[in-house]
Amino acid sequence: MIDVLLVDDEEKLGRIVTDRLRAKAFRVRQCLDGLQAWKSFQLSKPDVVIVDVMMPRMDGFALTTKIREHDKAVPILFLTARASVEDVLKGFDIGGNDYLKKPFHIEELIARVVSLAKMSNKYNPNDRIIIGEYVLNAAKQLLLFGDQEIALSFRESELLRRLVERKNTVIPRREILLEFWDGDPLSAGRSLDVFVSRLRKYLREDPNISIVNIRHVGYQMRIR
Repeated sequence: MIDVLLVDDEEKLGRIVTDRLRAKAFRVRQCLDGLQAWKSFQLSKPDVVIVDVMMPRMDGFALTTKIREHDKAVPILFLTARASVEDVLKGFDIGGNDYLKKPFHIEELIARVVSLAKMSNKYNPNDRIIIGEYVLNAAKQLLLFGDQEIALSFRESELLRRLVERKNTVIPRREILLEFWDGDPLSAGRSLDVFVSRLRKYLREDPNISIVNIRHVGYQMRIR
C-alpha cells in the first residue's frame, strides 16, 4: 500500500482527491497548509508527497525545501496553477520530482503517484554506477567525485542514469521528453536543455566524459 501525504489548502479538492486515492487502496494523510504537513512528515515519512504550491503559512516551495534538508529521496509532486517555465524550474531546483497543472484528471494524478512510488523503491541503496571518475548513487541522488558529494534532484539523477545506461548511443530528444517531462514541447525542451547543461557542469572535472548534443536528434553521453 502506498502512503501519500497530500497538502492542499483547497479543502474540497483535497477531499475529492483523498477519496479517490483511498478508493484505489492508497493510505492518505490530508493537510491544509505547509506547516501542518511538515509536522505530519516528521511524525511519519510517506512514500510520496503531493503538494500545492500556493498555500498559507508555508507554501509548497518552502515545504519542499524543508523536506529536502532532511530527506533527499522521497518523491515530491507539485500541484500548481503556476505553469511558467521559471516556476517549474524552480520547483525542480529545490527538489521536486514532477508537477501537474491544475485542473487535472484524477486518473493521471494516480498514475503519476504510482510511478513515483515505484521509482522511490526501485534501487538498492547500495547500488552505485561508475561514470568515469564519478560514482552515481541513484538511490540517494548523490554524484560522488573523490571526497565531494553533489546532491542531485530526482530528475537529474534519473536523466544521468539513462544517459549512462545508453552511453555512446544517441537518445532522441522526443524519447527523453516523453519519459521525463509532460506538457508543452517547447517549454519542456528548454527545461531538458537546462538539465543537460547542469549535468555537464557536474561532470566537468573528468575530461573523458562528455554529453554531446546531436542537433535536431538528441543527446549522447561519451565516455572515453
